[in-house]
Amino acid sequence: MPTMRAEMIVEITRLALGLLIALFHRPLADFMLHHERQLVILFRQRGVPYPATPTTETTRNVYFGIGIALAMYEIVRMWMLLHPTAPISALFVR
Repeated sequence: MPTMRAEMIVEITRLALGLLIALFHRPLADFMLHHERQLVILFRQRGVPYPATPTTETTRNVYFGIGIALAMYEIVRMWMLLHPTAPISALFVR
């Protein structure tokens, strides 16, 4: 069974990942959108019908939302690890 310290290191790492995704959502989304557009062109050249890619702003908003959602999820998990007897902890499955 992992120790409390090891669990917190994992949770802090996940929190940092969520915050980094939110912080760098613009370059990350632009990079992914560029490659997605290249794939769409490749598929269409081979005759595969493929829907259009989302707009740049939509993609950026999605990546920002993913980062913030991941950070919020980890904040709740860390709080539950530190307060295991709190009433809200009974609502979540461990």
